[in-house]
Amino acid sequence: MNLPESESPPLLLGELHLRIEDVVAVAQRRRALVLSPRDEVRARIALGAEHLERLLREDGVIYGVTTGYGDSCTVEIPPDLLAELPHHLYAYHGCGLGRFLDAGETRAVLAARLASLVHGYSGVSLALLEGLVALLRHDILPRIPAEGSVGASGDLTPLSYVAAALCGEREVLHRGRVRPAADALAECGLMPLRLRPKEGLAIMNGTAVMTALACLAWARADYLCRLTTRLTACAVVASAGNACHFDQTLFDAKPHPGQARIAARLRQDLGGGAQGRHQSRLQDRYSLRCAPHVIGVLEDALPFLRQLIETELNSANDNPLVDPTDGRILHGGHFYGGHIAFAMDAMKTAVANLADLMDRQLALLVDARYSHGLPANLSGAVGPRAAINHGLKALQISVSAWTAEALKQTMPASVFSRSTECHNQDKVSMGTIAARDCLRVIELTEQVAAAMLIAARQGIALRQRLGASSRLAPAAEAMLSDLSERIRLVEEDRALDAELHQLVDDIRSARWGLYEH
Repeated sequence: MNLPESESPPLLLGELHLRIEDVVAVAQRRRALVLSPRDEVRARIALGAEHLERLLREDGVIYGVTTGYGDSCTVEIPPDLLAELPHHLYAYHGCGLGRFLDAGETRAVLAARLASLVHGYSGVSLALLEGLVALLRHDILPRIPAEGSVGASGDLTPLSYVAAALCGEREVLHRGRVRPAADALAECGLMPLRLRPKEGLAIMNGTAVMTALACLAWARADYLCRLTTRLTACAVVASAGNACHFDQTLFDAKPHPGQARIAARLRQDLGGGAQGRHQSRLQDRYSLRCAPHVIGVLEDALPFLRQLIETELNSANDNPLVDPTDGRILHGGHFYGGHIAFAMDAMKTAVANLADLMDRQLALLVDARYSHGLPANLSGAVGPRAAINHGLKALQISVSAWTAEALKQTMPASVFSRSTECHNQDKVSMGTIAARDCLRVIELTEQVAAAMLIAARQGIALRQRLGASSRLAPAAEAMLSDLSERIRLVEEDRALDAELHQLVDDIRSARWGLYEH
C-alpha cells in the first residue's frame, strides 16, 4: 500500500543506501527525505567544510575554490573575490533550454544530489544540505531545463537552476504555479543561501540529473516488462495461440534467469496452457512464440542496470573531493556519467524491443489472414454495418508510428562525445541525453502498451463470441475485467484518444499489480 508522505516514515539521509524505489517514492511524495540526526553523520559533513576553511586560511590552492573553473583553472582568484565565485558559477550556467523537468523528475534530482553530498566528501555545510531538504519539504521545485548537459563535468547547466533557487534566484514551481524563487522561499519562512567556497561546484558538478532520470526510467521499464508479459498472454488467448511454447522444460534447456521468469509468468497467466490442443498449428509466429526471449532480455538486464544506477546514486560524484579523515583535496573526474550513459543506452534498446514486440502482436491480431478467425481490424460490428466500421485499423497505424519512433531513438548517445570547454572537457559521457532518450522510448512504449490493452480487451471479447472460453488465470482475468468495465467494446467506430490517455496514466501509476516475483 502506498502511504502519503505524512504517514510514511522518512528516509534518513546518511544512514541508508538509497534504492531506486526510494527515489521514486520521493518523486511521488510518498516518502520524505530528512538529514540524519546522528552526531557522527553531521560531524562527518561538517568536518569536510572545516577542512576547506582551514586550507583557505593557509592559502591552499583548490580547484574551483581559489581558481577559476574548467580551462580557467590556472586563473588565481583574489582573496577578496573568493566569496563571489560560487555565485558566478551558477550565473553563467543559466543557459538551459528545452522542456522543464516535471515535478516528479525535479524531486528525484533533489534526492539524488542530497544522496551524493551527504557522504561528507564534498566540503559543504550542513546548512546547504538542510536547504535542499527544505526545498523538498515545502515542495519548492526549481524550474530545471532538460537540455544543456553533456554529462561531464556533470550536469552543470541543469543543476545551476538548483543552486540558483537555493539562493533565491530564477523561478520555481510552488503550489501549482511558477513564481520567483525568492517569493516562494519567503512564503515558507526560508532565507536564501549565500554559498560558501566549493558549494557551487558541489551542487552542480555531479550526475544528479541523469541519475534521477535513470531511477525513474528503471521503475517504468520494470513495470513495462511485466505489463508486456501480461499483454502477451492476452494476445495468445485472443489469437488462439499455443501455450506449449512456454513449457518449463523448454526453458530449462536455455536457462537465462529472466527469460525463464517471463516464461513462468506466461504459464501462470495462461493457467498452465492447454496441452495437446494445437496440433493443427504446432508453432505460432515469433512475436508470440519468442516473447520470453524478447522480454527476457530486459528482465535479465534490470538487476545489472539497477546496480549501475544505485552505485552512482550513492556515490560522491563532484570534484574536487575532500577526504574528511585527513583533509586532503582529491582532484578527479567522478562527475563523469559513463555508467548512467551505458545503463540508459542499454535500457532504451531493450525497452524499444518491447514496443516492437507488441506492435507485431497487434499486427497479427488485426489481420484476418493471421488472427485465426477474428474479424478484420478486430471490429466488433456485425451485419450490414460491418461494411462501414473499421475497428482498430487506425490504432494499429498509430502503434506502428510510435514503435518506429522508439526504435529510431535507440542510437546510443554515449558514442557522441564532443570536446567542449576549450578542450578541457574533451571526453564527455552524454549521460543526460541518454537518460532523456530512454524516457522518451519508455513514453512511446507505454503508448504502444495502452493500445495493446484496448486490443486485448477487444480481441478476447471477440474470441469469446466465437465460443471460446477464457484461458486466463484469475489475476489476468481480473485485469481484463477491469479493462472491460472501463473500455466499451469497439463496435461502432469512435475516437479512442481519451481512453488511450487514461490507459497511459494507468500504466504510469502501475494500476494493476503484476506478478509477485
